[in-house]
Amino acid sequence: MAEITLRGNPIQTNGELPTAGSKAPDFTLLKTDLSELSSGDLKGQRVILNIFPSIDTPVCQTSTREFNAKASGLDNTTVVCASMDLPFAMGRFCGAEGIEDVVPASAFRSDFAADYGVKQTDGPLQGLTARAVVVIDEEGTVLYSQLVGEIADEPDYDAAIASLS
Repeated sequence: MAEITLRGNPIQTNGELPTAGSKAPDFTLLKTDLSELSSGDLKGQRVILNIFPSIDTPVCQTSTREFNAKASGLDNTTVVCASMDLPFAMGRFCGAEGIEDVVPASAFRSDFAADYGVKQTDGPLQGLTARAVVVIDEEGTVLYSQLVGEIADEPDYDAAIASLS
């Protein structure tokens, strides 16, 4: 179990984020068209998992925009923006913003949040995902992970991208 904060108030997660050098847990998420996206579909590609509580909050929107801007210049890399939001909400936001270089995906039907140790177990956002980034190589090994300590803070975009070098 890890501890994060929301406006300084402590919140627990269900576990620990996978660490660099470990095998990334397999996952299945739902894309905006309700088709499944699995880790197996991304085999052979590098993957950045941009995990956040809800696309309906300003920091989550900012992280989606930032990774979208950075994703277009990355070779053999897919950025997956994952939250517990319904696929429709993710699609609506990305469509309105013209975001096309990331894959918005919903974890609402899967064990993704629990498997990655980012499910908030208490606090006002209980049941939603914490803010985190996990970078995975072509073989499914974690290159980098960051559990953002304060939910209202943005992730370290530069460190995530640098881990791909």
